Amino acid sequence: MTVVKQIAVVLGGLLIAAIMVGLGVWQLDVYESQGHSAAVARAAAPPVDVASVAPPGQDVGDAYGRRVRFTGHYDPKLQTYIADPERRGRYRVLTAFRLDSGGALAVVRGVTDGKDAAPPPTGTVTQTGVLLPSEGADAQAAPSSEPTSVVLASLTQSWPIDLVNGYATLGADEARAQSLTPATIELPSSHGRLRNGFYALQWWVFAGFAVVMAIRIARDLGRDGDSVEAFDSDADSDSGGASAAAETEQHSSDTADHRVSGPVRSP
Repeated sequence: MTVVKQIAVVLGGLLIAAIMVGLGVWQLDVYESQGHSAAVARAAAPPVDVASVAPPGQDVGDAYGRRVRFTGHYDPKLQTYIADPERRGRYRVLTAFRLDSGGALAVVRGVTDGKDAAPPPTGTVTQTGVLLPSEGADAQAAPSSEPTSVVLASLTQSWPIDLVNGYATLGADEARAQSLTPATIELPSSHGRLRNGFYALQWWVFAGFAVVMAIRIARDLGRDGDSVEAFDSDADSDSGGASAAAETEQHSSDTADHRVSGPVRSP
């Protein structure tokens, strides 16, 4: 019976823990959904001048993911093609944009099949795009292979200009105006409400506590069962000893009575 109780306690604890883990996952989904919504809302906000949020050579802060406006001219001599690792022969067209305010901004003008993209507009223009952080380098790519990500540290080695610490991707209308396919924009992740993140962590801590307590209670039940069995065994042993002693005493008493009641011989 004790083993059955132990199994029931452990299963109950695991069930409660599973429910708590599910609640934690739900709170985490809420947290991530809020972060995604915040990123979309930031990207949809009115554009700001790039010089006001991302001066060349300085930290950008929380401006990543925002739409920025920049005025200047493209430098077609400073252009590279970023290969799409999932589609052979497709490239993002990355061109340097020299800012009137000083420095330059790397701009993904759009996507093209092959390395024969239409030239950028000439003269002074004002463009709008989403400011994004430098992408991670492809660790699996060979040094001589085509780049598959926008790595600003690599660009600074081949582009002798003072770059903004980030790059911009043009919107759909401006990309099409340059006879290019709009590039997909990967918005940087944002944080949801910290309250929901803490709730998720709290539920997972409770789940671990429920499992620990279930194991402890089951162990205590096992110890109590062992104590009861030992007590019953001692009681049986004492009862057997008492019976044996009583039988021995009764036998001695009978023997004494037999001796007393025997015939008495005269001298």
